[in-house]
Amino acid sequence: MDSALLDIQQFQTFLVVVARVAGFIGAIPVVVSAQTPGRVKVSLVAVTSLLLFPVMAPQVPVVSFAPAPFLLLLIAEVLLGALLGLVARLIFTAVEFGATVIGFQMGFAAANVFDPQNERQVSLLSQFQNVFAILIFLAINGHHVFLQTAAISYQLLPPGQIDFSGEAVPELMRLAGHMFAIGVQFSAPVLAVLLLSGLILGVLSRVFPQLNVFLLSFPINIGTAFIVIALTLSLSSTILSREFDALGERFLFLLNALRP
Repeated sequence: MDSALLDIQQFQTFLVVVARVAGFIGAIPVVVSAQTPGRVKVSLVAVTSLLLFPVMAPQVPVVSFAPAPFLLLLIAEVLLGALLGLVARLIFTAVEFGATVIGFQMGFAAANVFDPQNERQVSLLSQFQNVFAILIFLAINGHHVFLQTAAISYQLLPPGQIDFSGEAVPELMRLAGHMFAIGVQFSAPVLAVLLLSGLILGVLSRVFPQLNVFLLSFPINIGTAFIVIALTLSLSSTILSREFDALGERFLFLLNALRP
């Protein structure tokens, strides 16, 4: 009887670990993509949970196995990972926002492609910048931050103790505002050059009225924008690396802010 009860408690603890690990892994921008097969996602969650279970199990308190409270606990654990995934997703959204503004200004307003990761239409330049951000994310092992945070999260925030009355919501609002600042940093160099190009073309149209500035502006703006984008790729890489490196600190701050 004691052995059976112990097995039930271990299985219960394992389900709690699986729920939190599934939330964290499902929050990784690359894994959450619709392109990733469901079997791969499930296998990754199962293998990671089995590896982390011996480390995380002693820190999981004994909770009620009643259906309703236990189900709510599992949902809260998954939402915790989704909340942290939102923080990481804001960086990619900022990149897409800045690239969309650039695409509109350089003449690619109608050039849209299907983004298989998000299953929606995005501008051509947004798709390029999004793939570039994913490559930087993987190159600096940004996905390892989610696994490391999952391993230490039980020390900071035990299951069933999530509280949104602290600094978590204001921090999320601050990060949402910071998203627009990142988008401006991405688009500022190209927009400045395109503004200067438009000013020069405006002066030429006044000096040479017979010059068809409208048709001339398209190849000039597109070529100039691509040159500036190529010259500022190292700057974009530095900005992305800085933001991805700060994910660990932001995750820890949110975990502490969610404590009762």
